[in-house]
This record gives sequence, C-alpha cells and structure tokens, in this order.
Amino acid sequence: MRARNLIVLAIAAIALSVMTVSAGEYITAAKCKMCHKLQYTSWEGMAHAKAFDKLKGDEASNPECLKCHATGGSAEMPGVQCEACHGPGSEYKSMKIMKDHDASVAAGLILPDEATCKGCHEGAPHEQAAFNYAEAVKKGVHEHKE
Repeated sequence: MRARNLIVLAIAAIALSVMTVSAGEYITAAKCKMCHKLQYTSWEGMAHAKAFDKLKGDEASNPECLKCHATGGSAEMPGVQCEACHGPGSEYKSMKIMKDHDASVAAGLILPDEATCKGCHEGAPHEQAAFNYAEAVKKGVHEHKE
C-alpha cells in the first residue's frame, strides 16, 4: 500500500511539473533595444526609465519601493524597464515569436492595461497625485510605431 501511495505521489508530481508554465526570466531593456530601438529611445527620456533614481538611501534596497521603481523588484534592473509592464521576455524574445502577436502573448508577452499601470500608480506607500489612466495613455510610455 505504501509503495502504491509513493507511485501516485510521483505521478502527481510529474504531472504538476509538466503543467507548470514557466514565468520566464528577465532579459533587460538593453536586449529589447536590439529590435525596438524607437521604443527604447523614447522610453529612455521618460520618467519610467528614471524611476529608480528617485529612491533615496535605504529606499534603494527596500522591497516595497523596488517593486515599482525597479523591474522585477531588483536593484540590478533599475527603473521601470520594458519587462516591468510587458512581463519577463525570455520566452517571447525571439524574432519568430515577436512577429506573431498571438504567439507572443501565448509565450508570456503582457499587453499592459489600466490594471497594469494602477499596480504601481495607485495605493503607493507615498503621496502622489491621483492617477488618471486616460491622461497617462495620452502622454505615452514610449513611442509605439515600428
């Protein structure tokens, strides 16, 4: 009976590992830039790129601050880089996948929406002006032309 339970547990563990989808790994904005030069150049001049620079002292290592001021919550990826909004790029970075919208989304590309933005722009632990998504979209995060 005990051996049978172990076999059932082993099968369940294998099935679970097969069903688990990889969250992907961050590749950094520098790698995104290779194909998305216009977006990168536009983003570089915006506040998102400089979000980490606003942190002072211990804030630069505080997870509560890093979750919005550094990509992936890591000081090693300062600022709100591409993947902070679009998701870790390791699974969708190839040219073949990026040229196919549905394949990109299936591989983990996030198409940011109001909820994505509000994740950092609402309920932050510090005072900030009320976030107006419609106005923010008009200002843009980066240039979208290919």
